[in-house]
Amino acid sequence: MNIVDSCFSAPAERPAVVTRKEGSTELAVTTYGQLEEQVNRVAKGLTDHGFSVGDRIALYMPMTLECVAAYLGIIRAGCCAVSIADSFSSEELGKRLELAGAKGLITVDTQTRCGKKLPMYSKAVEAGAPKAVVIPEGSELSDSLREGDLTWQQLVDNDGNCEKITGDPYQPVNILFSSGTTGTPKAIPWNHLTPIKAAMDGHLHQDIRPGEVVAWPTNIGWMMGPWLIFASLINKATIALFEGNPGGQEFTDFVEDANVSMLGVVPALVKAWKANGSMKSNRWSSVRVFSSTGEPSNRKDYLWLMSRTDYRAPVIEYLGGTEIGGGHITGTLLQPASPSTFTTMALGIDSAIVTDDGEFASENEAGELFLIPPSIGLSQTLLNADHEDVYYQGCSAGPAGEVLRRHGDRIRKLSQGFYKVEGRMDDTMNLGGIKVGSLELERVLETHPDIGECAAVGVAPPDGGAEQLVVYVVPSPAADVQADRMKTDLDRELSRSMNPLFRVSEVIVMDQLPRTASNKLMRRKLQESH
Repeated sequence: MNIVDSCFSAPAERPAVVTRKEGSTELAVTTYGQLEEQVNRVAKGLTDHGFSVGDRIALYMPMTLECVAAYLGIIRAGCCAVSIADSFSSEELGKRLELAGAKGLITVDTQTRCGKKLPMYSKAVEAGAPKAVVIPEGSELSDSLREGDLTWQQLVDNDGNCEKITGDPYQPVNILFSSGTTGTPKAIPWNHLTPIKAAMDGHLHQDIRPGEVVAWPTNIGWMMGPWLIFASLINKATIALFEGNPGGQEFTDFVEDANVSMLGVVPALVKAWKANGSMKSNRWSSVRVFSSTGEPSNRKDYLWLMSRTDYRAPVIEYLGGTEIGGGHITGTLLQPASPSTFTTMALGIDSAIVTDDGEFASENEAGELFLIPPSIGLSQTLLNADHEDVYYQGCSAGPAGEVLRRHGDRIRKLSQGFYKVEGRMDDTMNLGGIKVGSLELERVLETHPDIGECAAVGVAPPDGGAEQLVVYVVPSPAADVQADRMKTDLDRELSRSMNPLFRVSEVIVMDQLPRTASNKLMRRKLQESH
C-alpha cells in the first residue's frame, strides 16, 4: 500500500488547501486535483534527481502548501520524510539529519515572521545538510546555492508522470523526533498505518467531515503537522494554512475568512490571543469545534475561547504522542465537554492508570497512565534507542494480566467519567516530603493577577538536601513584578490553597518561558540553567 493514495479520494474540484500569507488579505485555494498534480511532480522530480526508494529526505521549512506537496511527494516516491522543526538551530538540525541518516533536504531560502526575515537555507548549509532543494520566499533566491543543490522549480519542472510506489504497510514513511525535553530526542518512525490512526481520531473525536475546513497552527517537525495533513485529506476535508505568526489578529481574521470549522489550538496561543486583544471585538461564526493539545490547558482561558463562538463550540482536549500517531485520551461531541478535562480514551485504545502505590486508580485518585496494546498507530521501533526498554521494561501487568506500555502522563480520574491531566510523571517534585506535580503548583500560582504564566521547577541544592521550588514568572502586561514581593505573595497562596509546607525558594522573572518547537515547556532547560 501507499497511504498517499488515501489522501486523494475526494472529488478533484474540492478545495484541499486554503492559504494566506502574513501581511496579505488574499486567500489562495488549491483543489485536490491541483494538489495531487504537485505531489506527483515532486515524486517524479525526486526520482529524476537521483533519489531512490527508501531514501530519507528531510523537511526543514514552515507549514506551507509546498510543504504539504513535498511531504506527500516524498512518500508517494517510496521515500521516507524526515520531519524537522523550522525553529531549530543549525546544530540541532545537524543532529537530527545525522540521527535519521537523511540523504536529502527540502527547505526554504528564508521565511518571514512578524515582519522579520529569517534565514533557513544558510542554517542548512551550516549544518552540513545533504543535497538540498531550496524554495525561494519571493520570486528569486536571496543567495547562490551550493554545487549540487537545486531550486524547487528545478525539482517540479516535469510532467508529473511518476510511478506510484507501493509496498509493505510497515515500511517507514516518516521519521519524527520527540520534543527533546528529556535530553537526546527519540527518532520515531511512522509507517503507512500510522496516518490511519490520525485520520480515525480526526473523524471520531474532532468530528472532521468531508468539506470541513481544518486549521491547526503547527509545524511539519511536530507530529501535529503530519497529523493535520492526514486527518484532513483522508477525511476529504480542507486544510487551512496561515503562513506567518498565529498569535495575532491576522490569524484570527484568517480563521473567519477561511470559514474554519475545526480550529486546533495550543494553550499558549489561546493565552496570547486573550492577552493581546486579537479577538476583543470579534466572533468566529463558522467554528463549531475546538481541539487542544501540546500541554495542559487553563480552564478560564478556555471558557474565554469558547465565548468567541458564543459558547457554541466545545473544546475537545487531545492528549497523545508522536509514538502513538495521535491521541490516547480525549473527548467527543457526544459527551459533555468541560474545559481542561477529558471524557474518554481515544477509540481503539485501552489503558490503565496505576497509582504511586502500584494499585489501579479509583475515582479521585491519580497515577501514571499505561497503554494496553495492541492498537493501530503505536510505534514498534526506534532508530536510536531500544524500543522494548523505553516502553515496556519494568512495567507491571494490567488489571486482567495484560501487557502494559509506558507513556508517562499523570492522569487523575474524576467523578462522573471525567479525567484531568496532572502533567508528566517526570514533572513532579518532592516538597517537604510530599510529592507534588508542577502543573498542580502552577494552577495555583497563576491565579496571581500579576502573573501571565509561570513554570514551577524542582531544583536540587548544589550541596545536597531537600528539593527546592523555583518559580519562573512571566509578568502580565503592564505588571511591575518585584521578585521578593512576589515570593511572599506566592508563599501565602500556596499555604492557603495547597499546603503550608510548600515554600518558594526563589522567584525568577523572565520575558518568556523556553519552549520546544511543539510549544511544550522545557522544564529541563530551566533546571539546567539554574
